[in-house]
Amino acid sequence: MTSPDLYQALDAWIDAHFDEQVRFLQALVRVPTDTPPGDNAPHAEHTAQWLASFGLPAEKHPVPADEVRAYGLQSITNLIVRRRYGAGPIVALNAHGDVVPPGEGWTHDPYGGEIVEGRLYGRAAAVSKSDFSTYTFAVRALESLGVALKGGVELIFTYDEEFGGELGPGWLLRQGLTRPDYLLAAGFSYQVVTAHNGCLQMEVTVHGVMAHAAIPDTGVDALQGAVRILQALYAQNERYRAVRSQVPGITHPYLNVGRIEGGTNTNVVPGKVVLRLDRRMIPEEDPVEVETEIRRLITEAAAGMPGLTVEIKRLLLAHAWKPDARNAPLVQALQRHGEAIFGEPIPTSGTPLYTDVRLFGAQGIPAAIYGAGPRTVRESNAKRADEHIVLEDLRRATKVVARTLLDLLG
Repeated sequence: MTSPDLYQALDAWIDAHFDEQVRFLQALVRVPTDTPPGDNAPHAEHTAQWLASFGLPAEKHPVPADEVRAYGLQSITNLIVRRRYGAGPIVALNAHGDVVPPGEGWTHDPYGGEIVEGRLYGRAAAVSKSDFSTYTFAVRALESLGVALKGGVELIFTYDEEFGGELGPGWLLRQGLTRPDYLLAAGFSYQVVTAHNGCLQMEVTVHGVMAHAAIPDTGVDALQGAVRILQALYAQNERYRAVRSQVPGITHPYLNVGRIEGGTNTNVVPGKVVLRLDRRMIPEEDPVEVETEIRRLITEAAAGMPGLTVEIKRLLLAHAWKPDARNAPLVQALQRHGEAIFGEPIPTSGTPLYTDVRLFGAQGIPAAIYGAGPRTVRESNAKRADEHIVLEDLRRATKVVARTLLDLLG
């Protein structure tokens, strides 16, 4: 058969097996993987059983329990399905099964996998259990052709992206369990993503001295000190707007204080306040310089209030993933088939998110982000109530990935 005939055969197989693909995704959504608490080994076992039923046996790679507990999680088993066809490039397909807890405001069961008006609802339905199914059924479609293939495919399903990926892809890479020639990672929009921001997360503990509110001069108000620090940070955040990235889709650095805890009672001068901040770094920034500047701002702001002390702890340092021209064969195939299947141009862009892809990029592995998703992340309600995937988007993305694999391995 010619290439057009093979593409049509892939599309036809995916259409014929789409109900089965949807049932697979529903089954994945119905097993919770809230992280925290991060007890995700049971989901890996469940996934492995499904993969085996498809004739895709998975290697199970449990991360040692002491490492998982030290990381603040409960259990992680990473999965790798290896398919070897001959000499040639290895293409890895990576999606993560862990997800933030559902939170409030749902009108559908977050673990129900309910289908309403062509949308499948559930936590991780869009990001990124959808691409467990996208990638699995793309590989099944590819192998259904029965044609000679080169190279191979690895399905890599991991479970700690919400905590930074160090015990998912990071652990597998450090153990030497994977070293692909190309990586395709779970998507979240129609675009092919080729770069992303870095992220620095820090915890700042402001120590004062508790006192009765009737005699506040006998204490040191940690909350007032925290306000000084916040004012310095937010003033810096405004200055970040003048620093522009040259990567389309990425604008400027920014800072968010996402959590504040402190005080003991209404009539007590607060003796301790804890802030947690998130600093997004554009690809052009130096993470060492960014962290040094944040620490300086906090220390100088605290120094203006006698009796105040601060502790600053780094929680996460995720480096940016920078554009890499070596991913051109992968990116161009995704764009070509995306336009053919979706009927519209599929652009490349960066994203202000950070992902596990940076860990592969740090090892020199050319990569792209693409999979099932809406036009924008927000449309899917990812990490919000009523997260969902449009089933037609799932079907079409699966066809794009299958065609891309055929281009790279056929």
